[in-house]
Amino acid sequence: MTKILFLIPTLMHGGAEKVLVNLVNNLDSNKYEITLYSIFDGGVNKEFLKCHVKYRYKFKKVFRGNSQLMKLFSPKFLYRFFIDEKYDLLVSFLEGPAARIISGCNQPKSKKIAWIHSDTLTKNLGAVGFRNFAEAQQLYHKFDLIAGVSKNVVHSFEKTLQPKVPLQILYNVNETEKIQQLALERIAYPFPENTVNICSVGKITGNKGFDRLLQVHKQLLEEGLFHQINVLGIGEDQPQLEKRIKELGVEQSFKLLGFHKNPYPYMRRCDLYVCTSHREGFSTAVTEALIAGIPVLSTEVSGAKELLGENNEYGIVTENSTQGIYEGLKTLLMHPELLAHYKKQAVLRGKAFSKEKTVKAVEQLFDSLLHE
Repeated sequence: MTKILFLIPTLMHGGAEKVLVNLVNNLDSNKYEITLYSIFDGGVNKEFLKCHVKYRYKFKKVFRGNSQLMKLFSPKFLYRFFIDEKYDLLVSFLEGPAARIISGCNQPKSKKIAWIHSDTLTKNLGAVGFRNFAEAQQLYHKFDLIAGVSKNVVHSFEKTLQPKVPLQILYNVNETEKIQQLALERIAYPFPENTVNICSVGKITGNKGFDRLLQVHKQLLEEGLFHQINVLGIGEDQPQLEKRIKELGVEQSFKLLGFHKNPYPYMRRCDLYVCTSHREGFSTAVTEALIAGIPVLSTEVSGAKELLGENNEYGIVTENSTQGIYEGLKTLLMHPELLAHYKKQAVLRGKAFSKEKTVKAVEQLFDSLLHE
């Protein structure tokens, strides 16, 4: 049986963490012996691991300065410290520290994949988790393959890091049937009637652009375009966002609903899903919204046009700016027939990202790499 190890920093509430759990749960357990290694234990996604997946961790809790501390040691030392076992295939499931550790494996028969989830548009972004850009470039060359979650992610990595190894696009694995089933669960939250309910899911951090969404919300209300925003998530920028919501006097129409293990019933009850991020690799939440049959508006981040179409066939892609979000949202609020159209298109597009298709693509890649 093929032994595969996936390394990730944590299994906290994040898109990549959720996608990894979906992937390892659905890989063929008759072909692969799967180990998921989290550098730090815990996280909301840990409990969703199926029993056949082996789970390992090094540290019980995340500690401050861990990334800087790891840079003091060589990748070979880190590999021996963290893993030091033989695997047929080693997968670093996030760029940065996990990739640096896996690059330290010098077992000649072990294959190594670096799975990239974010745009590396600059040398600074490419060097995250490494001592410097030169080290990042050198260590990524030690992998047998670089996998990226979207065309943009692959192209930006290729342009910035200029790797001497093959690159491949692998779309995220989503629990399609489970999402559709969970979306039917009853919830007690009182969504207002006779208004457009809009939702967004994600960590409340600067990158997600919820401050931009808040600004647009206020502007549209002032123009008489009534709607309610429902944000599902928690994060370090929540206190600042809450303060700004109060300053603008929109507590009744811009709701922070916190983290929910099952966000899908909330999403299903809404008329529109919005992604206002500054940067994404390939938005898990947007993919899930399409699977759940919800119309989507997204800023032009990596993967947005792959999901929603080059010409807005399956959803609306706006300029990545506050003005772009404002114009896109205003168009949909003023033309309810467009929302009805994109609801049908979301159902259609969601089928393209079925669990079966994405898992099969990963298994085919693994098998071809292992049998070279």
